[in-house]
Amino acid sequence: MKKIFVLTGEPSGDKLASYVILKLKEKSKNIEYLSVGGSHLNSIGIKSIYDLKEITYIAFTDVLFNLFKIKKKIDETVKKILEFKPDILFSVDSPDFALRVAQRVKKANPNIKVIHFIAPKVWAWREGRVKKMKKYLDHILLLFKFEKKYFDKENILSTFVGHPLLDDNVKNVVKLNNLINRKKRYISLFAGSRESEIKIHAPILFEFIKKMNNKDDDFNFVFHSIDKYKNYLINLLNNQNISNAEVVSDEKIKNEILKISSFAVVKSGTVSLEVCKLNIPSIIIYKMNFINFYLAKLFLKINYVNMLNIIKNREIIPELLQNDCNPNEIFNSVYYYLKKPELMQKQLSEIKLIINEIKSPTSSTEETSKILLNYLA
Repeated sequence: MKKIFVLTGEPSGDKLASYVILKLKEKSKNIEYLSVGGSHLNSIGIKSIYDLKEITYIAFTDVLFNLFKIKKKIDETVKKILEFKPDILFSVDSPDFALRVAQRVKKANPNIKVIHFIAPKVWAWREGRVKKMKKYLDHILLLFKFEKKYFDKENILSTFVGHPLLDDNVKNVVKLNNLINRKKRYISLFAGSRESEIKIHAPILFEFIKKMNNKDDDFNFVFHSIDKYKNYLINLLNNQNISNAEVVSDEKIKNEILKISSFAVVKSGTVSLEVCKLNIPSIIIYKMNFINFYLAKLFLKINYVNMLNIIKNREIIPELLQNDCNPNEIFNSVYYYLKKPELMQKQLSEIKLIINEIKSPTSSTEETSKILLNYLA
């Protein structure tokens, strides 16, 4: 029996890892798994050594304030991995946590193959990290072709596999006839997958909804949440005088609601690719505290936060960040797009061209599972 330890550090990585492992399970039944994972890996039967939320920190100041906890979790994780004795440590995203664990595991047991999925954004900041990675990474899997040059330069084995969220997966269709009001159009809202993000973005989005309702009562608003924060978001929403908004966390229902949405307001991050894949026009929002924003501006070498905008180095999807992330600006942007269908179509046409450029020629999960199986052979 071969063994793989799956190491994630946040909900988005947990989700991507689950797609890969599900494909791997189709190909081989002779693999034992253990993980640091969340609800997505748990849903396919992969046990986690502790709750993912124990290590899900965001931004510079949160990390600084939790350094002792993070170090303790790194120690615990390394110990559990070495006890499990996997053939492969498959780490997914969250490089500041995952790669620290990987480095120590590789040093303690060089026989464990370390494969990291989703390369750290060395093109955005801290390119010097690559030199250290070659000491403990056996293979790094890339979401985007342009990343390869950064790792080739240091002779790190890398493969472009594409993004799992862009795979043409066949989803189970959920019948929504009894769940939705067909008389109204839908706007999907993504406040974030962490409490700190929701705490900042939700009140802004509540005020945006009120402004939309004052202008046009033709919409229903749906907050897309993860299970862990669904009740938290519902409680926040219940304190507002809003009757045409709800919170959903079921993945299949969220997917179907997004498909029928007229527009989406999306917190910057991986989820924006899901929105783009389903051909939904959108804008990007993000706000953080001043210290984190100042540090980000100081260190980051990019002009945009959305990946498609970064790739083309221009604003294809509008970004409302920091001071621009406010109810008035969001309302103005969304309402402007809704009244200009030709603008929405232009955005979607450009997005489609970019997605076709960055998709895997087969599928990301297929390519990634093949590489993992090769290391197990």
